[in-house]
Amino acid sequence: MNKKPVLEVKNLKQYFTSGYGKNKTVVKAVDDVSFTIYKGETFGLVGESGCGKTTTGRTIIRLYEPTDGEVYFNGKLISGKLSKEEEREVTRGIQMIFQDPIASLNPRMTVKEIIGEGLKINKLCDSEKHMMELIYNILETVGLTREHANRYPHEFSGGQRQRIGIARALITNPDLVIADEPISALDVSIQAQVLNLLNKLKDQLGLTVLFIAHDLSVVKYFSDKIGVMYNGKLVEIAESDELYNYPIHPYTKSLLSAIPLPDPNYERHRKRLYYDPSIHDYSREKPELIEIRPNHFIYASKEEVKEYKKNL
Repeated sequence: MNKKPVLEVKNLKQYFTSGYGKNKTVVKAVDDVSFTIYKGETFGLVGESGCGKTTTGRTIIRLYEPTDGEVYFNGKLISGKLSKEEEREVTRGIQMIFQDPIASLNPRMTVKEIIGEGLKINKLCDSEKHMMELIYNILETVGLTREHANRYPHEFSGGQRQRIGIARALITNPDLVIADEPISALDVSIQAQVLNLLNKLKDQLGLTVLFIAHDLSVVKYFSDKIGVMYNGKLVEIAESDELYNYPIHPYTKSLLSAIPLPDPNYERHRKRLYYDPSIHDYSREKPELIEIRPNHFIYASKEEVKEYKKNL
């Protein structure tokens, strides 16, 4: 059975310039990134802070205009100029759960106004009564109650605020949800609750998710496929179990070696691997994403691939 691609990112580039004149520098935040997410799939995007994960998500949802490359949503090109009708389709079809549940909610609006805004803009309800029914329903779906609808964001805890953010993202029944580190700003005990909620909703509503995080253990638990990002580039893409069992790129191995385990004996003897980007010599041959095992891609030169295959 052919799976339907919901999102196709092709050679996406997002460069920023800073300074003026002679001091002008170009920051390649996202540099030639390509991946595909199929319907019902969760694609985890991981990497250390500053590697370009969030910028990738924000460029996909059109908060930034890409420097180069193409983004296709349900087969339609959405990275160029769009008509108002097409823009509305994209804003309804792609929703984002932001990293900071405090900064992403308007403190002057009640919960029902925050969640109902998406319904009004996209004309998804035909009356006030219908709108309130949908709001109450989504509040209960994310583990809140209808009594919460008339309160303001400051009256909630961090975990509850993130649930409001999730409800706001899901109210338009989107085809793709971009979850940008949705648990990193929360306490550890609350992280597990929100993660379990997202997992339940993913199965219940058949969500397609781009899950951005820097915690590899969380991504393994939540994702079907994982892309590892370093310095603006995707260096390895594979299915979740495949990536954890057979990491190939030295940066991926370094990230995996940093995952702590609740075992004092293991932690005492754990060997950390440190990634040194200078080990790659790309002066003679340009690297590219190459399939090294079935559905397992690695960013490397052909010479490096030969070396990696010796160790498989």
